[in-house]
Amino acid sequence: MNYPSKGIGVELLIKLYKDMLKPRMIEEKMLILLRQGKISKWFSGIGQEAISVGIANAMKNDEYILPMHRNLGVFTTREVPLYRLFAQWQGKASGFTKGRDRSFHFGTQEHKLIGMISHLGPQLGVADGIALANVLRKQKHVTAVFTGEGATSEGDFHEALNVAAVWDLPVLFCIENNGYGLSTPTSEQFKCKNLADKGVGYGMEAHKLDGNNILEVFTKVDKLCKELRANPRPVLLEFDTFRMRGHEEASGTKYVPNQLLEEWAKKDPISNYESFLVSEGHLDEIKIKEITSEIQSEIDENLQLAFEEKAIELDESKELNDVYSSFDYQEVEHGSAIKNIRLVDAISEGLKQSMKKHDNLVIMGQDVADYGGVFKITEGFIDAFGKERVRNTPICESAIVSTAMGLSINGMKAVVEMQFADFVSSGFNPIVNYLAKVNYRWGENADVVIRMPCGAGVGAGPFHSQTNEAWFTKTPGLKVVYPAFPYDAKGLLTTAINDPNPVLFFEHKALYRSSYQDVPVDYYTLPLGKASVLKQGKQVTVVSYGAGVHWALETLEDSPQIKADLIDLRTLQPLDIETVYQSVKKTGKLIILQEDSLFGGVASDISALVMENCFEHLDAPVRRVASLETPIPFAKNLENNYLPKARFKAVLDELLAY
Repeated sequence: MNYPSKGIGVELLIKLYKDMLKPRMIEEKMLILLRQGKISKWFSGIGQEAISVGIANAMKNDEYILPMHRNLGVFTTREVPLYRLFAQWQGKASGFTKGRDRSFHFGTQEHKLIGMISHLGPQLGVADGIALANVLRKQKHVTAVFTGEGATSEGDFHEALNVAAVWDLPVLFCIENNGYGLSTPTSEQFKCKNLADKGVGYGMEAHKLDGNNILEVFTKVDKLCKELRANPRPVLLEFDTFRMRGHEEASGTKYVPNQLLEEWAKKDPISNYESFLVSEGHLDEIKIKEITSEIQSEIDENLQLAFEEKAIELDESKELNDVYSSFDYQEVEHGSAIKNIRLVDAISEGLKQSMKKHDNLVIMGQDVADYGGVFKITEGFIDAFGKERVRNTPICESAIVSTAMGLSINGMKAVVEMQFADFVSSGFNPIVNYLAKVNYRWGENADVVIRMPCGAGVGAGPFHSQTNEAWFTKTPGLKVVYPAFPYDAKGLLTTAINDPNPVLFFEHKALYRSSYQDVPVDYYTLPLGKASVLKQGKQVTVVSYGAGVHWALETLEDSPQIKADLIDLRTLQPLDIETVYQSVKKTGKLIILQEDSLFGGVASDISALVMENCFEHLDAPVRRVASLETPIPFAKNLENNYLPKARFKAVLDELLAY
């Protein structure tokens, strides 16, 4: 190998050697422990150390790196305590995830390292968000994110590159092209000659480097980092390397031709670099033994600490409490000034006042800037807050949700508008697998609100009418808010933005301009997880949310002889089930009305909870009324038949007559 050492001092040359040798020696020890059953799994980076070490040394310690499971050298170069890494791999408490996740599936703000999830792609968008926060704060920082050649086929890869390019974000997208995605060779994964060529399509600078040459990696990345700090822009880097062991140890390497393994073994980044340093007179056998002995002692001492630590103890209350970040709700009361406004206006006011309150809040979504959003909720926001904080996005829901997560990691807040709630399916993965799980896994906030214009009744057909709250209410770690009235919408939205947890905020499109209410002019908050009792009676309990509340109100007002408790849930997660229990114990009968189709919906869980906890108080079976088990049709008469509004009164009468 040709090592470009000009301008690099001897101390740094030796440090790069030590920094590569340490993860190699740790890995060799871990492979022994794996065979002894003392760790459960291992993803080897042997042969790829130069990439991790070169990049980590080229970056400043206060710049974020997003590594993957073969980047042990990033963690060791950043001097993450070895005993904590060893404890992490053994599922012990002094690791980073309290035994809840394994390998490198964690982050550490102290060391500015953000680990991946198994779905790979979302971390690329997270890097965009971290970099965006730096740009908005005018911090001249670079963010580096790793991925493998296999993940370059994922949509998240293309979305994240496009966002970074459009927004000129200082991100180094680092592809470790190591030959195989598990057992699938690169020839079966992409057709282009070089992965670096993909950068051209995004108007992005791209380079292909020898990933086994530590000095080539370090010098090029160091040069780029200095450039990007002065002139922010994304750069795509392809590192040519090879995976010398299996995808993980159980996979083996039988699918790899022996000749290929032999060729790459000759390109080993450590042995070649060691020979170079010896030839330059910077190392000798005595010095090598001293370095090796020093690293071995550090490994042994820290392993002993990890081995001596007792197995993690189960505390179920901690398991449940750590699903969500702690949130100290602050009640903000409003003044006496009110005005009669629509639901759409109340949401707009809540957003605008929150933008004034939180100068670190960013709104992102398709057409939310100059156009003001398709429902005009952010109309005029550009003039008030500027394009930096009110950002039009490309059509890439997954990357934008991940970008919002990155903003949160880097100390900011984000509100993402799904143009229609239906489109959230394109951003589903980072919501349910990243945002929802990040606090439970390693104690990180996901300070993100996702606005969800939803619902039928407006003749919008199967792809613009869904009310898909049940996709999220069953996912631990997410909060779900679904107001029916302007007053609630404004107060709950401001609270959702204050909350450091991820919140899905559902806004029914048919109510946007049909639901009016006197709403305080001032900023105020309302607590999540507290239902509203709109009517009181002793005959029956009616529970609903969203448009269903209005349907139930209309039915009860048309039938004044029915004396019902009408409960508007307002938030579905957390769910105020106690208010439902109290009402059912009084009335003895319960009917639940939801717009979503019946099977697997919120009504099913409420029904089950009431049957389990209030059975002795029931005088009749719990009844559920919901939409048909079909997609939402377009034609008005078909849509009317789909929705449960017309069927509700008949089922209510049956229940009362039971």
